[in-house]
Amino acid sequence: MTAPARRSPRSLALLLAGGLLAPCPAMAEPPPAANTPALAPLIDAGGARPLAGLAEGGSLRLPLAGAEGDYLRGELAVSRGRWRLDLVAADGRHLRRLAADVATVASFQFILAAPGDTLVATALAADALATLTLSARVPRAAQRPPAEPPLSPAIAALAARLAQGETTEAFWAEVGRAGTPLVESAPDGQRLLTFLARGARANVRLFGAPSGDHDWLARLGDSDVWFKSFLVPADTRLSYQLAPDVPELPGTPRERRAALLATARADPLNRAPWPAVAPDAYNQDSTVTLPDAPAQPGLAATGAPSGHLATFPFASPRLGNVRDITIYRPAGFDPRDRRNALLVVFDVRAYLTKVPTPAILDALIAEGRLPPVLAVFVSEIDPATRARELPGHPGFADMLADELLPRIRAETGADIPAARTILAGSSYGGLAAVTAALRRPERFANAIALSGSFWWHPPDAPADAPEHVADRVAREPARKLRLHLSAGLFERAHGDSAGILDTSRHLRDVLRAKGYDVSYREYAGGHDYLVWRGALADALLALAPRLDSP
Repeated sequence: MTAPARRSPRSLALLLAGGLLAPCPAMAEPPPAANTPALAPLIDAGGARPLAGLAEGGSLRLPLAGAEGDYLRGELAVSRGRWRLDLVAADGRHLRRLAADVATVASFQFILAAPGDTLVATALAADALATLTLSARVPRAAQRPPAEPPLSPAIAALAARLAQGETTEAFWAEVGRAGTPLVESAPDGQRLLTFLARGARANVRLFGAPSGDHDWLARLGDSDVWFKSFLVPADTRLSYQLAPDVPELPGTPRERRAALLATARADPLNRAPWPAVAPDAYNQDSTVTLPDAPAQPGLAATGAPSGHLATFPFASPRLGNVRDITIYRPAGFDPRDRRNALLVVFDVRAYLTKVPTPAILDALIAEGRLPPVLAVFVSEIDPATRARELPGHPGFADMLADELLPRIRAETGADIPAARTILAGSSYGGLAAVTAALRRPERFANAIALSGSFWWHPPDAPADAPEHVADRVAREPARKLRLHLSAGLFERAHGDSAGILDTSRHLRDVLRAKGYDVSYREYAGGHDYLVWRGALADALLALAPRLDSP
C-alpha cells in the first residue's frame, strides 16, 4: 500500500478552517460505518468546498444540512487527479454512488433520505485536488413546478391588476359584453382561444377542448377566474361544454372521468349556443366558429322545397332485432329517374337533428349541386347494439345488403344501382360504412367516413396490426369502390390509443397505394357533430361527380 502523503500546513488549514470538512480514514467500497460525529457547520447550498491533501484512497466526510425529502444538486469539479463521491447514512451505510471516477466535472443530484446523511469524497490518486459545490437545496414543501405565465395577454394583464389589489369585476363585465371564449391573435396566423369559467369552488373541466381531451381549467391565483388557453388554426370550428365542480369519486378511471357529465353544461357567457332552443343548459352546447372556418354547404335557409320523411319498423332475421328506418324522399322524387342516388346513413337520431341532413339535401338538390338523393336513416337501436354492430360486423353489412336494400326498393319503387349507392357515418358509423362497403362492394360502391374509428381492431387481431381496416386493405385485393374520408386536426392520439387523425391519414395512404378512388379532407375541429354537419355535405359534393365514373 502506498504510504499516506504528508499534508502541508497550508492544506490542513484550508481543509479544516471553520470545521467545514472532517478528515476520516481511507474507506473501502462501499464505505464502512463512520464513527466520527458530524462536525458543524454542516454543508449546505450556496458555497464551494475545496478538496485536497489526501493520500490515494483517503476520504473526507461532509455532513449535510437539511431535512428528509430535500432535493440537493451539486457539482464535483476536479482540477488534479481523480475523485469519487458517495452518499452515506449517518451510521455509515452506503446509500448511493454519486460520481464514480471523475477527472474533470461531474454533476449530481439526490433526495436527502434523513438528517445526518453525509457526502464522502474519496481521492483516487495522491495529491488530488477538487472543488465540491452544493448549488441548490429545495425543501420538500417547495418542490412544485413553477407557475406558468398565462399564454393569453388578457389573462396576464388581469393577473398583473390583481397583484396590484384590483378585483375581477371590470374583467367579467368586459367578458360579458364580448362573450366567450376569448379570441386573441397569435403567431403564424393562429388564434389563441381562452375558455373561461367564473366562481367554481373546486375545479372546472372543459368537455370538447381543442386538445381532443377533457382538459382541466386552472384557477388564476385565489380569484374567481378559471381559464385554459389553446393555440388553434384560424379556421377552427368546435362545440364544447364546461363542467364546474366535477365530483371526485371512487371507482375506475372511466367512471371518474364520466362524472364530468353530471355538471357539464353550456357556457353561460358564450353567445352561440347549439341548438339555439333546448330544454336546459345541460342539453345544449356552446360553439366557436372563427372567421376563417369553412362554409358549411346546405345549412343556410334557401326556401328550397322540403322532402318527405317516413318511418317504419324493420325486423332483421339475420341480426334478430327490430329497429326504426326513416326514409327521406326529396321534393318531386321520381323513383324512375336514372340520376337518383341512394344514401344510407347510420345514427338516425344525430343525423336528423344535430346534422339536419334532410334540410341539407333539400338545399343542395334544389341548387343543382346534388342529384336527387333518396336517403335512408338506420337506427342504432341503443348504445350497446351500436357498439356491437357498427365496428366491422359482417352480419350487419349483410343485413344492409340482403335485407334492408330489398325493403327500400319495395317501399320506394326505386331500383338504384350499387354505383350510385353511398354508405355514410361518423365515428363507429364511418368505420361501418367502409367495412360494409369492403365486404359488399357489389351493393355499396361508395362510402363516406367522417372521423372514422380506424383505430379499432377485433379482439383477435394480430399484435402487429392494430389498425385492422388498413391492414385488411393492404392484404386483400382491391375492390371497385369510391371513398371519402375526413378527420379533425384535434383528433390526435391520447395515451396508448392511436388517434383518428393519424389512422385516417394512414388508411387514406394505404387505399391510394392499392389504387382506390379516395378523396380526403381535414378540418380544424374535433370529434364533433358541429363539424360533421358541414363535412357530410362536403363529402356528398366530392362524391357526386364521381358516381357515374367507370
